Amino acid sequence: MPNIDKARLSTHCHNDLGLAVANSLAGVKAGARQVECTINGLGERAGNAAMEEIVMAIRTRNDLLPFETGIRTEDIMKASRLVSAVTGFMVQNNKAIVGANAFAHESGIHQDGMLKHAGTYEIMTPESVGLSESKLVMGKLSGRHAFKEKLKELGFDLASNQLEDAFRRFKDLTDRKKDVFDEDLIALVDDSAFGGNDRIKFVSLQVMAGSRGPQTADLELEVEGIVHSTHATGNGPVDATFKAIKQLFPHEAKLQLFQVHAVTAGTDAQAEVTVRLEENGKTVNGQGADADTLVASARAYVKALNKLLDKRQKGVPVALTA
Repeated sequence: MPNIDKARLSTHCHNDLGLAVANSLAGVKAGARQVECTINGLGERAGNAAMEEIVMAIRTRNDLLPFETGIRTEDIMKASRLVSAVTGFMVQNNKAIVGANAFAHESGIHQDGMLKHAGTYEIMTPESVGLSESKLVMGKLSGRHAFKEKLKELGFDLASNQLEDAFRRFKDLTDRKKDVFDEDLIALVDDSAFGGNDRIKFVSLQVMAGSRGPQTADLELEVEGIVHSTHATGNGPVDATFKAIKQLFPHEAKLQLFQVHAVTAGTDAQAEVTVRLEENGKTVNGQGADADTLVASARAYVKALNKLLDKRQKGVPVALTA
């Protein structure tokens, strides 16, 4: 092609055959100097080339790909978590670089190799992508100062009112959960830090569940500063909870996604719930975290409703349906 040397070549690869990252790197090797990619590999069909994999491949195999990306790799985990929270697409545990198991070692031979030399099985360090080892240093006796410093260590700098709400939620969590991990704190702060101006606020939930039924929910919400309560029956405890919310704040939004995953291991793990609502072509995601899955579900639904109210006021047609 005439004058090709004057153009900047770019790769734009989709992951239909699981080769998007490989093809992107091959393009760089062949002369491309721009890579179109996405955090967590989000995109149409099977997704696009994953930015974090491309960046760390270039950084780790700099002898074969002698290039610089300019990406601050220490912020990769933070960016991945943010994208996951905003879109509602959870990262699978065995996902390269940003998956929960990317730096976990369970089998004996792997653990033995890691103890002898970390480079045996880790070609990059967890710290290089912004992941620090989770330490059980926060607990029932931890005070505000220690809590604030721990959040700073995790990358959070909260205003005083946000810090107070997060600290109260943390204390409640330590009453119900023996071991508090960094992941628990991240989920807790993500859930509580950005709801100061919400028109609808979760107050309390009491659910009757089980195989004999009927499943019921007694719910209290604060709507426009006034606390309202209701009793609802549903086809299961989640259905009863969501019907109760609809009774207290009537709306026509449709539930598109209800997703639950455990923040950490164990039967006392916090549940992190994502709820996606759609109304008149506008789609929003709400996240909620709590040691009680049903409470987390209610919090997530309420968060989504508040986002819908914001979109009604702004009138901006946006849909995150990647």
